[in-house]
Amino acid sequence: MDKVVATAAEAVDDITDGSSLAVGGFGFCGIPEALIGALVDTGVRDLETVSNNCGGDGVGLFALLQRKRIRRAIASYVGDNKEFARQFLAGELEVELTPQGTLAERLRAGGMGIPAFYTPAGVGTAVVDGGLPWRYDPSGAVVVQSPPKETREFDGATYVLERAIRTDFALVHAFTGDRHGNLVYREAAANFNPDCARAGAITIAEVEHLVEPGEIDPATVHTPGIFVQRVVHVPNPAKPIEKATVRP
Repeated sequence: MDKVVATAAEAVDDITDGSSLAVGGFGFCGIPEALIGALVDTGVRDLETVSNNCGGDGVGLFALLQRKRIRRAIASYVGDNKEFARQFLAGELEVELTPQGTLAERLRAGGMGIPAFYTPAGVGTAVVDGGLPWRYDPSGAVVVQSPPKETREFDGATYVLERAIRTDFALVHAFTGDRHGNLVYREAAANFNPDCARAGAITIAEVEHLVEPGEIDPATVHTPGIFVQRVVHVPNPAKPIEKATVRP
């Protein structure tokens, strides 16, 4: 039952080229920075990432992106990242842009064993009709585009069918975790971490505070240990601020 591994490097050691990763965090908040850094050091490439965004300014998934280790990204926010835009428009990166709530539900559904679900988000747009550019070639021509999606009416309203997401691995950051893998997130750092934790076949959690089983009140657990396979203790992690604002 003890799922603790000694280092972040050991925790990500079996992630191989071509693996798919669900990665928690929103902007710079709640990012599994230590695990991403360890993954950079392994040299793995051709990764498919599922995350709200791909980091920026050297933080988060940007460390993999700038080394061109990511082949395909499923994300809901791609702004404020010039390298992401450059790679996409140059045909170096495939991007599936997904509405933010839909992305969260696709991850949650995957973790709960639900293969697909209907949602009103995207009805009447190219999300349903297909044809959204997923990959360009170097000349700027679209070589991969989104397919049309099935729709269905319920009570007079139209909904689109969205497939759930399951990944080979999930990397998440938690404030507190025990040796059984039970996790508690702190405030806004909950964001995508709980959904990503459920979606990975192998979920790896970095935790700021490692405690013994029984020390976490069961009523406060956000991710039960059944969803987590590995825990690594990362005390005092770096927590960058996206845009520092001070009064005059």
